[in-house]
This record gives sequence, C-alpha cells and structure tokens, in this order.
Amino acid sequence: MMSRICEISGKNVMSGNNVSHAKNKTKRKFLPNLQNVKFFCKSLDKFFSMKVCVRALRSVEKNGGLDDYLSKTSNRVLAPQAISIKKEIQKNLKKEVIAS
Repeated sequence: MMSRICEISGKNVMSGNNVSHAKNKTKRKFLPNLQNVKFFCKSLDKFFSMKVCVRALRSVEKNGGLDDYLSKTSNRVLAPQAISIKKEIQKNLKKEVIAS
C-alpha cells in the first residue's frame, strides 16, 4: 500500500508552482484529500480499509455503496486495488448464480 494515492481512483500527488505577486515561481506539491475509510462489501460480507480521496468517497456513496460503484465503473478509471476487489466481487456473484 503506497502513501498519498487513492486506492479507488488512483489520484495521487501533483506538482506545480507557488506564484508570488512579483511572478516568482517556486515548486510545490498538491496533495489529494485522503481519508482512511472502512467500506462494507455486501456481496463478500466483509469490510475493506482503504485510503480514499473525498471525491471518490462521494462517488461511492452516491452510487449506493462499494459493490454498486465498482460494478458501474470501468476498469480504466479504477486503481489496481479497486480492480482486484471488483474481480473478487464478480467471482462471488458468479458462484451465487451457479448455486441458485
């Protein structure tokens, strides 16, 4: 698990400049607003602890939870950790369909 990277969206540190009134430029970092969050996965019936940026957290809540958000979102947008959880959820759903 790497620091300062959102585990759902993959958003990470960006660099830029502080610009003074006299137009002097000095390098700076733009840090993502990361929060430690526990998500409950309904289909796997377990919790996942993640560092998530607030924008991704709002998206997850808007879409009705971690399961629904990951199923609706393409892998192109998701970070590797989120893709692995999405695959695990899909495997579990296939097992449930076969069992019933």
